Amino acid sequence: MAQDKNIGIWIRVSTEDQAKGESPQHHEERARAYAKLNDWDIVTVYHLEGVSGKSVMLHPEAQRMMEDIKSGKITGLIFSKLARLARSTKELLEFSEFFRTYNADLISLQEKIDTSSPAGRLFYTIIAAMAQWEREEIADRVAASIPIRAKLGKNLGGAAPYGYVWNDGVLQLDENEAAVRKKIFEYFGEHKRKKYVAKLLNEQGYRTRNGSLFTNTTITRLLEDPLAKGMRRANYTKSLGQGKNWEFKPKETWVFTEAPAIVTDDLWQKCNDILHEMEIKNKRSAKKAVHLFGGLTFCHCGEKMYVKSNNPKYVCNKCHNKIPTGDLEEIFYEELKTYLFSKEEISLVVSQTQKAISGKEKTRTNLVSEMADLRFKIQNLLDLHQTKQIPTEGFSVHYMPLYEQLQQKEAYSGQLLGEIDALTMQCQSTEEVFSEAQDLHSQWKNKSSEEKRAIIEDITHKIVIDKQELEIVLKGIPRTLSPELMAKRERNFKDSCWPLT
Repeated sequence: MAQDKNIGIWIRVSTEDQAKGESPQHHEERARAYAKLNDWDIVTVYHLEGVSGKSVMLHPEAQRMMEDIKSGKITGLIFSKLARLARSTKELLEFSEFFRTYNADLISLQEKIDTSSPAGRLFYTIIAAMAQWEREEIADRVAASIPIRAKLGKNLGGAAPYGYVWNDGVLQLDENEAAVRKKIFEYFGEHKRKKYVAKLLNEQGYRTRNGSLFTNTTITRLLEDPLAKGMRRANYTKSLGQGKNWEFKPKETWVFTEAPAIVTDDLWQKCNDILHEMEIKNKRSAKKAVHLFGGLTFCHCGEKMYVKSNNPKYVCNKCHNKIPTGDLEEIFYEELKTYLFSKEEISLVVSQTQKAISGKEKTRTNLVSEMADLRFKIQNLLDLHQTKQIPTEGFSVHYMPLYEQLQQKEAYSGQLLGEIDALTMQCQSTEEVFSEAQDLHSQWKNKSSEEKRAIIEDITHKIVIDKQELEIVLKGIPRTLSPELMAKRERNFKDSCWPLT
């Protein structure tokens, strides 16, 4: 089965931590073991050993990691704990927002945070709330003075609108640009077509302030702005903090002041009435199709399966394997029923998983004791060697076996930790996935496609389609279930629309 998630490992171990026995290799083994149990593909490792945690975002390895997230090379990052990612709260918030923007996951092993799971996504919610609070605190201080400055007609920052210029803090007409802006109203009032107005201006050699061609978007913006009729609007938008994205403030907070007019009230109103009629006419009621399992459905060859516009089937472009969308929906519904009617079975498996965790923790506790004993012996050898009680010629004979044992046990310790992390997070997610699956099954007929899709994304790890069999893997639900539960699942498949066509 092909792996469906490409992961990077983040290794940042301070010199102090390494002195305590937390080697980079130990952290890497732990991360690899966690990824292996989740069937994830490790694509690359980012090495920042010995790098200070005060500021890591500008480090070349951090920049490489962020580029890999942007390009889609990796879709998640595993690290030992949040402090290893960044000690600065500011950088942690920035990293979190960056990952959320690019739909990538953060996996912190010590804090048991895995944003690919339903429970783990709470982390993004908390972090986003913290970031929003910080932004609003700053914004409130800045915004307090804006209405006062706006009412005084002061410049609130930025360049003057097209057709105007700031002169000693006073907004005045720019004769050349104002003439062009007036033509826009006259042309649109006559022809009632934004694209045609832009075409006329461009053919006559007119350009925007930055030298670009006029577009219908530019024409719309200039027509809608009441400044052209002598009413300057201020304090009416706010930034969303994401590049150039913004939204309107409540209208009661807008501030209007007088300014030099370019066109009459009548011409401005005529053009805006036309725009309003066009907006109503162009509204479309058609809904966008929602494919419930898009991006979650895989062919047995490893390729994702998609629904083509002219064929209601999930199709693999590589080997042309396919399943009708309706069939997959029915099978998924029946699979939910299997899990819901087998709560005791799932509880038993979770109990067995917890038992496995306890066993691994006990093994690791013994391992930690053995490693401490080996370090003690190695230190004794070093002390004897430094006092010349062991000659250099014979030192390696005693030292190397102990050192190799320690390296092997450290690697195994990291592997055990990764397995414990993965199993623990799996248990944490099981109850939440079960609850969401129960809600989806009981309300299946009442929920919209969008609502179904949102829950399916939350609870489904992947669906793998073969010619004669299908595997649905829910998040937090172990793949290996009891024979009784497996028998129930097989009966459901036989009763559903099978084999695939």
